[in-house]
Amino acid sequence: MPTTLPGLSIGKAQELLQQTDRLIASLPEVERVFGKIGRADTATDPAPLTMIETLIQLKPESEWREGMTVDKLIEELDATVDLPGLTNAWVMPIKTRIDMLATGIKTPVGVKIAGPDLAEIERIGQAVERAVLQVEGTSSAFSERVAGGRYVEIRPDRLAAARVGLNVSDINRVVAAAIGGVNLTQTVEGLERYPVNLRFPREQRDSVQKLRELPIVTPTGAQIPLAQVAEVVIADGAPMLKSENGRLNGWTFVDIRGRDLGSWIEEAKQVVSEEVELPPGYSLAWSGQYEYMERARERLNQVVPVTLAIIFLLLYLAFRSGGEALLVMLSLPFSLVGGFWLIYLLGYNLSVAVAVGFIALAGVAAEFGVVMLVYLDNALKQWRKEGRLTSVDELKGAIEEGAVLRIRPKAMTVATIFAGLLPIMLLGGIGSEVMRRIAAPMVGGMITAPLLSLFVIPAIYLLWQGWRLRRSG
Repeated sequence: MPTTLPGLSIGKAQELLQQTDRLIASLPEVERVFGKIGRADTATDPAPLTMIETLIQLKPESEWREGMTVDKLIEELDATVDLPGLTNAWVMPIKTRIDMLATGIKTPVGVKIAGPDLAEIERIGQAVERAVLQVEGTSSAFSERVAGGRYVEIRPDRLAAARVGLNVSDINRVVAAAIGGVNLTQTVEGLERYPVNLRFPREQRDSVQKLRELPIVTPTGAQIPLAQVAEVVIADGAPMLKSENGRLNGWTFVDIRGRDLGSWIEEAKQVVSEEVELPPGYSLAWSGQYEYMERARERLNQVVPVTLAIIFLLLYLAFRSGGEALLVMLSLPFSLVGGFWLIYLLGYNLSVAVAVGFIALAGVAAEFGVVMLVYLDNALKQWRKEGRLTSVDELKGAIEEGAVLRIRPKAMTVATIFAGLLPIMLLGGIGSEVMRRIAAPMVGGMITAPLLSLFVIPAIYLLWQGWRLRRSG
């Protein structure tokens, strides 16, 4: 989704769109390119002429060059479509549409500047653009030129118009009919209706000088040029007015690459606060996917403690012992280590999908601990019933017997989980990016969680039961 500066003509826009399409299609991995510039004939797509939307369909990965990945392809495309005055943002179509409907921001991060004056909003936006470009991981940044539009203004001269017997409404009526046109009737073509519009020829309204020469008929029947009763000038203005909460807005679009969103936002906020001075009455708001991250963080801050509390309650109801429930809970952080290592090795950032995977891993690790303690408790009960549990050595033998009985079901459980999750990690397809981030913590945790329940939990259980045995003896 490239963005250009305001003031782009329709002819130049068409030329730019064709150039970008040809450049993108030159890469061998590209199957088809379709670009759109400007807005469609619908009220749900108020896109300005400065915004290009290009859909790129790629060939199957088996036909790509050796070693080519999506990230490398985006980098090569960005270097290929490097045109003056063009700021690129490489995003997924459906995801970006959802983001634009929810927040209005088409890039991963956006900054919304609100205030009363458009010129000051544009100045602040350009300062924010320069500031975020210094942050590591910023691929591109573009601040909307909210006051960079160019308009032809016709300002009637009331005194000059009165001298020839005209008023402002007469001048406005002539200008509206000559330039905008008047619908006289409509033509019926089957089930379709088309308006018949009358206005001056294009050659008489395609330049400011020719607009000044538009003839106006006075009440006396004389024809005078428009310049005699009005001033025709080119003036600056807003290409598009945006507002939120009743305040004028200007947006800065930022695309980041090779860095997680959370740390980038923290650093960008620090840089912007140091380098951008906000006058009274103006405010900054960070938007885009950052809003989703903040909502997800708040929700996870509630879900994770509740999940741990539920696990502890279920453990207490299963064992009727706070000590054994606490033993399993204390082992949970160590069982998650393998998941963190695999996430690190795969280069995944902490996201909602990864958090869901860790919550699932915590449940499985708690299950491992529960089953191990059940086996250990049964072994101790059996030895105690036989009168063999009188010393620490006998206690160690009972724990070893219970732990050994757990090896086979533990191996079967781990093998089943691996068999179910490895295809997700190895195969691609639609939705695989999200599913891999959910499955990765489970796959990594299946290395450390079984080892923890086989070696660490019996050792802690031995210390606990040995203390109780010495205290009772």
